[in-house]
Amino acid sequence: MAAKADTAVFIDLDGTLTDPRPGIAGSIRYALERLGIAPVPTEDELLWCIGPPIHESFVKLLGTTDKAAIERAVALYRERYGDIGLFENEVYPGIPAMLAALAKDGRRLFVATSKLQVYAARIVEHFSLARHFETVFGAEADGTRSNKADLMRHAVGQTKVAPTTSVMLGDRVHDAMGAQAVGMPCLLAEWGYGAPEELKAAKNDGLCRTPADVPPAIARLLRKN
Repeated sequence: MAAKADTAVFIDLDGTLTDPRPGIAGSIRYALERLGIAPVPTEDELLWCIGPPIHESFVKLLGTTDKAAIERAVALYRERYGDIGLFENEVYPGIPAMLAALAKDGRRLFVATSKLQVYAARIVEHFSLARHFETVFGAEADGTRSNKADLMRHAVGQTKVAPTTSVMLGDRVHDAMGAQAVGMPCLLAEWGYGAPEELKAAKNDGLCRTPADVPPAIARLLRKN
């Protein structure tokens, strides 16, 4: 097993570190209203959009793969999200203590999100989480690295960590798929937006009911490797 200093934890943002429901749902609703879509889904009806890349969500919401239509919707979404929505957000209880415990254990910590990198960096800074992380990995405005597998390949390449002695922590199947793409173990958070059936079906190495369960789960997992 690698020394603790050689291990890393890549942590998803939306639904894992923070609860972004009002900001994401509100910004999607804003975009759909501006596009003249009716009826506009309620906030509760848009919870499935928390986690996947926003381009993918609009493909389903608009029922089209037309690139111009999708880009227009994403631009409208970002029009509101970039000013207001990203701060309509809340750190989950127990997250600061979880990060402190992981750091005390000597883990290198990184954010790995399908959200735009510039938004993710602003969010972790705003909510006083940035001090825990070496780097925030996210997507580019043109959609580059919005796919979690592409993102994780990039993150592993940049950090030079060994995937087998590192861990991905997320709350959706996309996180598990990203970890699988680089041969990295994955823990899934039950407090996020992945439905129980989704978490059960996703390839993972364990479920964590609360943030307090994460540090010991990672310690157990890495002892096996």
